[in-house]
Amino acid sequence: MAKELKDLTKSDDNYSQWYNDLVMKAGLAENSAVRGCMVIKPYGYAIWEKMQAALDKMFKDTGHQNAYFPLFIPKSFFSREANHVEGFAKECAVVTHYRLKNDPEGKGVVVDPAAKLEEELIVRPTSETIIWNTYKNWIQSYRDLPILCNQWANVVRWEMRTRLFLRTAEFLWQEGHTAHATREEAIAEAEKMVHVYESFAQDWMALPVVVGHKSPNERFAGAEDTLTIEALMQDGKALQSGTSHFLGQNFAKAFDVQYVNKEGKQEYVWATSWGVSTRLMGALIMAHSDNNGLVLPPKLAPIQVVMVPIYKSAEQLAAICERFDAIAAELKKRGISVKIDDRDNVRPGFKFAEYELKGVPVRLAMGGRDMENGTIELVRRDTLEKQTVSLEGLEDLIEQLMTDIQQGIFQKALNYRNSMITKVDSWEEFKQVLDEKGGFISAHWDGTVETEVAIKEATKATIRCIPLDAEDEEGVCIFSGKPSQRRVLFARSY
Repeated sequence: MAKELKDLTKSDDNYSQWYNDLVMKAGLAENSAVRGCMVIKPYGYAIWEKMQAALDKMFKDTGHQNAYFPLFIPKSFFSREANHVEGFAKECAVVTHYRLKNDPEGKGVVVDPAAKLEEELIVRPTSETIIWNTYKNWIQSYRDLPILCNQWANVVRWEMRTRLFLRTAEFLWQEGHTAHATREEAIAEAEKMVHVYESFAQDWMALPVVVGHKSPNERFAGAEDTLTIEALMQDGKALQSGTSHFLGQNFAKAFDVQYVNKEGKQEYVWATSWGVSTRLMGALIMAHSDNNGLVLPPKLAPIQVVMVPIYKSAEQLAAICERFDAIAAELKKRGISVKIDDRDNVRPGFKFAEYELKGVPVRLAMGGRDMENGTIELVRRDTLEKQTVSLEGLEDLIEQLMTDIQQGIFQKALNYRNSMITKVDSWEEFKQVLDEKGGFISAHWDGTVETEVAIKEATKATIRCIPLDAEDEEGVCIFSGKPSQRRVLFARSY
C-alpha cells in the first residue's frame, strides 16, 4: 500500500491521471472486459449504497414510490418525440436478434439470422418513452393523478470516450418520472426535486452546488425546462451533478396520455423527470480528495472509524483488542461504523497508508504505552491532524468529530468554490480568466444559441446554468456586445 501511495500521481502534475489512479488504487472501480464499462468494486459500491439509501429516503419523504420498468424499449417509441430521439440517437445500443447458434464452420457462435426481431429494441438510455407508454394504461381520470414514481436502474449510453464514474457506456442511476394534472403542479415538482438534490449534495456529500436553469441549447432532449445542480471540482472544471426536467405535455401528446378533468373534459397530462447517477461518485472524489488519497465525508464513508492495534505479543494484542471491542460497541450504538484491523500479516504503517488512501474519516491507534496511560492516538483524515487523547470521553469526542469533519469538508469546498467565481465584462477578460484561473465565470450573454455555440467553439466553455438567484442586471454580452438582462455562469466541464 505504501508503494501504491508512492505511485499515486500528484494532482498538480496530472489531475486526470491522479483521478484515475485514485479510483483504482482506493478500490472503488476498475475497467471491465467490455469496452467503456466498469466494475464497481465492493468499497466503491458501499459508498454508492449509502448515497442510494439517503436519496431513497428523501424521495419517499416527498411522496414518491419506487417501481421498475423494462430495460428494452421498442425503437418505434423513440420516434414519437422528435427532440428526444435526436438527443439520444448517437448513443443508443440496439438489439436486433434474440438467439445465437454454433458457427457451421466451427468458429464459435454466430447470430442466428432466423432469430431477427420483428422490431428492434433499444437498451434504455433513459425511460421516458417506455414509462409514458405505460402511464397511458394507468391514467384515465384526474383521480389517478399525480403519479410519483422513481426507478433505480442501469442505463446504456454508448460513449466513445469514457472515464470511470464520470462517463461510462453503462452506469447506475435513479430516474423519477411524474405525471400531473396541471402545468403548475409539474413545474413545482421539478423545482422541488432539484432542491432535494441540492440538499443531498450539500448535507451528505459536503458538496456546494449552484442551482439554476440550463440554457435552451443545454436542456434535456424533449424538455421545456431543465434545472441543474452544478459543482466545481478542484481543477477548476464544472460537473453537472443532477438534473430535473419539466417536460410539459410533450410525452403525454406523443403517447396520447389524457385524463378526464373535474369538468368532464379530456386534457393531456403534464410531466417531469429527474435523475442523478454514479457520476456523483466522481464528484465526491474530485471535490475533496488529495495526494494522500480519498477524503470522504463521514455520512458517506463505509468505515467511519478504523482502529489499529500496535503490539509486541499475542497477549498485548488480545488486551488492546478487548479495549477496542468495548469502544466499538459504544460507537456502533451511536450509529458510527467501525472496523478493528487486527491483521498480523501487514505492519501498522501499511494500515495507516491504506486507510488514508481509502478516506476513512477517523483513525485510532493504541500501543502498550497507551494502554498503561489510558490514552489513544487519533488522526482525522480531512486535516491529517494527529493527537493523543484520553480514553475517557472518547466516544463523545468521536461523535462530535463526525459532525466537525463533515462541516469542515463542506466549508473547505465552499470557500474554494466561492474563490473560483469570477465576474468578467469583456471577451478578452473572459478568455484570460478561463485559461489562467478556470472555475465559474459570471458573465453577460445575449440569450441566443448562436452566441452560446460560438463561445463553446472558441473556448470549450459552456453555459453551466442561469442561477436561480441571478438578479436582473443591465449589461452587454461579452461576445456579441448585444444587450443582456442578467449574468450566467460559464465554465469548462466534464
